[in-house]
Amino acid sequence: MSDILWIRRDLRIHDNPALVAAVENGVTNAVFISTPQQWQQHDLAPIKADFIYRHLKQLELQLAEFGITLLHLKATDFDDQAAQLTRLYNELDAKCVYTNSEPEVDEQLRDKRLIASGIKLKMTDCDTILPLGSVLNKQGEMFKVFTPFKNAWLKEVQVKGIQCSPAPIIQAEPTQTERLNTQLSGDLTPHKLSDEYDFDFPRVDSDRWPLSQDVLNSVIPNFLANKVNDYGKFRDIPSIKGTSGLSPYLTIGAVSPRWLAIQLIQQQPDLLFDTQLPAFSWLNELIWRDFYKHLMFHHPRLVKGANFQQKYNGLDWYQDHPSFKAWCEGKTGYPLVDAAMRQLVETGWMHNRLRMVVASFLTKHLLIDWRWGERFFMSHLIDGDFSANNGGWQWASSTGCDAQPYFRIFNPITQSEKFDPKGIFIRKYIPELQKIPDKHVHFPHDYIKKNGINSEYWQPIVEHKEARLRALAFFK
Repeated sequence: MSDILWIRRDLRIHDNPALVAAVENGVTNAVFISTPQQWQQHDLAPIKADFIYRHLKQLELQLAEFGITLLHLKATDFDDQAAQLTRLYNELDAKCVYTNSEPEVDEQLRDKRLIASGIKLKMTDCDTILPLGSVLNKQGEMFKVFTPFKNAWLKEVQVKGIQCSPAPIIQAEPTQTERLNTQLSGDLTPHKLSDEYDFDFPRVDSDRWPLSQDVLNSVIPNFLANKVNDYGKFRDIPSIKGTSGLSPYLTIGAVSPRWLAIQLIQQQPDLLFDTQLPAFSWLNELIWRDFYKHLMFHHPRLVKGANFQQKYNGLDWYQDHPSFKAWCEGKTGYPLVDAAMRQLVETGWMHNRLRMVVASFLTKHLLIDWRWGERFFMSHLIDGDFSANNGGWQWASSTGCDAQPYFRIFNPITQSEKFDPKGIFIRKYIPELQKIPDKHVHFPHDYIKKNGINSEYWQPIVEHKEARLRALAFFK
């Protein structure tokens, strides 16, 4: 008999309650079950698939120190994933599967079917700082805008603190790989990640992002010691590295949000009581992450592409495929938008301020359905997180949780002048504009025409003032 640790979106040793329970109960077998068909349906980015794979190989070595062998099974989708787990459960005569919960609809249905079939799942939570469903208004309901949620979140932490799992105790026992493989029937063949067993899913090199162990040992301590107090000052400037760069690790569970919050609050405990302190700007981002995950927990219809603001269900979004293609390829004629889209396609990441700018442009300037942009982002982002991506797109399109009404429309030219005044970021991704003076680089068309410059930069696909008036009429 051998119980199982089921690895899902928790690719870490620290603050992993399922791992702690597994170690305490002598579990020696862990499994990760990839689902390439399901990943394709959920628009998993190839660079994120590679990032997951690299962290699984790291986790394989880490788990071995606890006497646990990490094996890989391949399924097509969640139904097949459940079937593969059931077969492994039966082959090993297991009595329990230890795992951390996944709150999305399809994942919840899969787990319920497993439980109904007789599989004992011992599930714990570790993907939010405060437990899902624990931050409510006086009516016992989820908040509909962020600021009151933030205030309630802070009060909850002031009173109860943040609960983080203890480190598991290393067992001095060898892994059981050979013994396990001889126990299994021939048609159930798990593989070790170290055998270079692939996902059967396209992967794009993610090596420019270090593994989480290096991030935990050096990047995070350096950020908290030297950069967090300047985060609010530099976070909106895309030409410098002013953000933490931790979102890819949070997305796959390689770094714990609870652990991060505890490190910050232990260093600056007054943050819970004084939101004007410089470092609160970064804590605020962690609270935003919690907000969107709590929102999805309370409103699972969001997973199915529903507008949070149902009054906008009747919006007749434009089915403008040529404009959408221009947006995807960074050929809108608005340099900041185009540079941001090129950054996304070339690197698998986009600066947070620019995500808001390009999302606003797609939904307000072009009046294209936010769901088109949501899917494009997920299919390219190394840090594609469903709840945050969905929340951000609905925020930008005014269909989601937002205290501001529909008439917030970002001007891509003034955004460029404010956050990339010298055009440093723009020129990095649009070499066609290298010789355009700083003053004109944010919208160079008149300068190019007036000076007879032979430029390969494309004309704007929409005029800002006209697009703004059209958007106001569209939403009103």
